[in-house]
This record gives sequence, structure tokens and C-alpha cells, in this order.
Amino acid sequence: MNIIIAGDGEVGFHLAKMLQEENHDITIVDPREDLLKLVESQTDLLTITGDSTDPKVLKNARIHKADLLISVLHEQQTNILTASIGKKLGAKHTIARVSDPNYLRKENIELFHSIGVDEIVSPENIAANDISGLLKQVAATETYKFAHGRLSLFLLKLEKNAPVVDKTLNEIAETFPKLNFRAIAILRDSKSFIPKGEDQFLEGDLAYVVTRPEGVINLLKLGGKQHFDVNNIMIVGGGRIGRRTAKMLPRSMNIKLIEKNKARCESLVNEFEKTLIINGDAGNIELLEEEGIRDIDAFIAVTNNSETNILTCLHAQKLGAKKTIALVENIDYIDIAQKVGIDTIINKKLITAGHIARFTHGPEVIRLKCLSGIDAEVFEFVAQKNSPVTRKPIRDLNTPAGSIFGGIIREKESFIAIGDFQIKEGDKVVVLCYPKAIAKVEKMFKPKTFL
Repeated sequence: MNIIIAGDGEVGFHLAKMLQEENHDITIVDPREDLLKLVESQTDLLTITGDSTDPKVLKNARIHKADLLISVLHEQQTNILTASIGKKLGAKHTIARVSDPNYLRKENIELFHSIGVDEIVSPENIAANDISGLLKQVAATETYKFAHGRLSLFLLKLEKNAPVVDKTLNEIAETFPKLNFRAIAILRDSKSFIPKGEDQFLEGDLAYVVTRPEGVINLLKLGGKQHFDVNNIMIVGGGRIGRRTAKMLPRSMNIKLIEKNKARCESLVNEFEKTLIINGDAGNIELLEEEGIRDIDAFIAVTNNSETNILTCLHAQKLGAKKTIALVENIDYIDIAQKVGIDTIINKKLITAGHIARFTHGPEVIRLKCLSGIDAEVFEFVAQKNSPVTRKPIRDLNTPAGSIFGGIIREKESFIAIGDFQIKEGDKVVVLCYPKAIAKVEKMFKPKTFL
């Protein structure tokens, strides 16, 4: 694919590097020449200095040959205009990043479609949705649903008391022969791998698991986790993510939102009826104590400062908060945050990249999730007619190195991917892939014509 990315920040560059690994032809358009020189020195990406709303700049980027134009600058109006102009100049498909949730209203999306913007992506809205979903499965570090929850991806940190610790996958399978879940990756000491039968689970492992709904209770039990109801929530940061999260949560929950900026607090008071708005610094332990941190079920730090979010979560955890969620924008901090004990990390770059990257694939890819802390992605593929994946049982498919089948959805039923399972046309299949395996696995799901 020929892809043009207009971006003035890390989201654009992270997306570009990720897509380049999948052998796409990437061109970055950015107004800052010094930044592009740095990019050129570290990658093989083609760069063009200039304003992405300038038709001349887009023409220099060969917009008429672009299969996809992605505009992820900080200014949402610029992204809308870039996508619209790019479409008029010949881009086949356009995507624009926005921040204002009002842009996501049905009537606005229809308006954007009419001027050439094919897709609208809001990192803040995706992040708020992720946080809201995590509060329904608080025992998990990360969750993601496929096919409306018929299969789910769970990330669990294995504590010392977890029954699976020090046991191999083969031993677990012998003890529990009818498990409704499958481990597809383990993150250990900052390195990840796809586990095999003889591999052991160890204390502190972060295990990625694909599960059927029926398997969730047993999965949490074997992972040493206990579910608890979330009623009392404290949110730090009244920006777009904090505000959006508070609005998504059920009105029955007791929500306190701490915001340092007084003017923003006054604005928030007018927006919310039941949410208690507190003007203060969440780094102040006395303030947290006064506001009942010891009774908080979930503490969510989503300010614009990653360090502040990590530190306040650690304070909250020490003071008794049951679950902590931190927005960590610096990807290099994710590993550190996981190691120091933050329960869940939210990163806008990763969630945005995963949401956008699915548009770089064919109709056989309907969903894509970028994993936190692991250089891998989880796909939901659809098996096309006459595709290689439908010809043999899973064990005989010669699955590419760096990939593993997790589960299958067939109409309203779901199955865990085991060796003798036969995938059929139309099945949706959840597969974890490292970058080197993506193209090979995708090819397995494409239709193959016969002469």
C-alpha cells in the first residue's frame, strides 16, 4: 500500500514505523524540518517538509497514488481539512484524527463523509472506552473483546498465589482438560514469547490469554485473581479523557474527579450533576486521604503528564486503592510502569495505531489490537472462500513462526483453537502475530484461485 501520514507528533511516527514493518510504502508530511531530519536518520521513511493542507505539498507526496491518507496532527481542524483536500486530489481512502467528542456525532460524521473524510478516529474516545471496559473486568490488566465478547483477550499479572505458577502448560492441560481459554503470549523480564507446552508460568509473568465467556471465572481463579465490584472511583485529570470517562460510567457509581486547574474545574462543575469535582493536586497525599482514597475501588490518572500519572497511581495503591489505571504517553515508560506495579497502562499512540492499522489490510481483517509492552498485534481475521486456512485442521496448517491461533467465532458460537479444529469459510479467527509473521498469516486467510 502507498500510505501518506500527516503528523506532527509521536502518534504519526509510531504508526509509520509500525506500518513500515509490514512492508507498506510510507511517506511522512510534517511542517518541522528538524524533526524530519531526525526521522530520516533513524529510519528509511520518505519525508516531505510542509503543511499538509497545502495542495502543492500533497502533490509532492504523490497524493494521487495514495491508497491511504492518515492525518494525525494535534489540530483536529487541520486533520479534517487535510483529509478532505487529499480525497479531492486522488487519495483512495482518508482518515482524520479528532479530539472533540462532538465530532463523533452521527450527523457530523455524515457531514465529514460528504467532504471526503472516510474515517474519524478519536484517541481520547477510544481510551475512555477502554477504561470503561476495564472497570467491568477489574481483575484483568487489559481486556479486549472480539465479535461482541464471544471471545475476549485478557492480560493477567500472575501473583505468587496463582495456582498456575511454576506449572507448565502441559501440566495445566492435564489437570484441567476442558479449559475455555488459551495462553497466546507471556511477557517476562521485558521480553515476550509465545508459550509452548513445556513452558512454565512464573510469578510476575504478564500472560495474554484468549478466552470464551464461559472461561472467564476459571481463568481468573487460576490466575490468582479475584473479581470485585467497582462503586467508588477517583479520576485525576479533567481533560478530554477524564471528562469522557466520567460521562461513560454508570450514574450509580460514586465518582470524584480531581483537577488542578481552577478554570477547568468551574467548567466541569457545569457539565456534571452527580460527579464531585475537586480543585486540587492529586500529588498531595493529604488531599487523597481527605477524599477517602482508602475506600476507592478504582483510581484513574489521566493527566497530560505520564510521570504524574504513574506517581499518583503508586501513591493511591499504597494508600489502599484496589485498582490503578494510568495514562502513559511515553512508550518507553510502559515497561517501567508495569514493573513498579501499576495495574493497567493506557497509551493513546498504541490504541490509535491499532485502530487505524486495520484500514491497511484487506477485508479479511476486521479488528486489530496493538499490545502494550509487546511488539505484537492480535488480529481478528475472516476466513475467505478457498483460503488456505480452510483446507486443513489447525495442527496441519504450518502456522508461521511468530504467530499463534487463539480462538474461532462461528456465527454465535466460539471455540478455543486446538489442533484438530477445522476452520471454515466465514469463521472469524483471533490470531496473535509478531511483525515478521503478519503478511504470511494474512495470506492464509485470503482467497486462493485455482487454475
